[in-house]
Amino acid sequence: MLIINSFEEYQSHLGKELGISQWHKIDQDQINSFADATLDHQWIHVDCVRAENEGPFKATISHGYLTLSLIPYLWKQIADVRNLKMEINYGIERFRFGQAVIVGSEVQLKAKLLSIANLRGTTKVVIQATLIIRGESKPAYTGDVIFLYHFL
Repeated sequence: MLIINSFEEYQSHLGKELGISQWHKIDQDQINSFADATLDHQWIHVDCVRAENEGPFKATISHGYLTLSLIPYLWKQIADVRNLKMEINYGIERFRFGQAVIVGSEVQLKAKLLSIANLRGTTKVVIQATLIIRGESKPAYTGDVIFLYHFL
């Protein structure tokens, strides 16, 4: 795991891959819980029988936004940013879903530091986030995540 203690340490990784998270298995319970939380009960996600018989993947698939919601969890496995007063999820840009994540798949996040700026004491970083699916050549998604950090 990468440990970052300051703006200067963060900046030293500009343009570099920061790391890769552990594998995380997406099971039907997680998909169902996400469907309940978001009120998105589309059959392709929650109806296992119909998905097997009528769906293009022959199984249920994860919600795209469920996979996006894993970013904070998986990011914490890649980098431990310390000496903070506050950390803010500021935005996401240019995300594209490249492939469905079929129930039972394992995914991991790969992160690269695209840019870093000191905005009057607030550190703004743009991280290229790619969600890899075990055994697949095409990622589930790629896009940019923006974090704001207020170092002590």
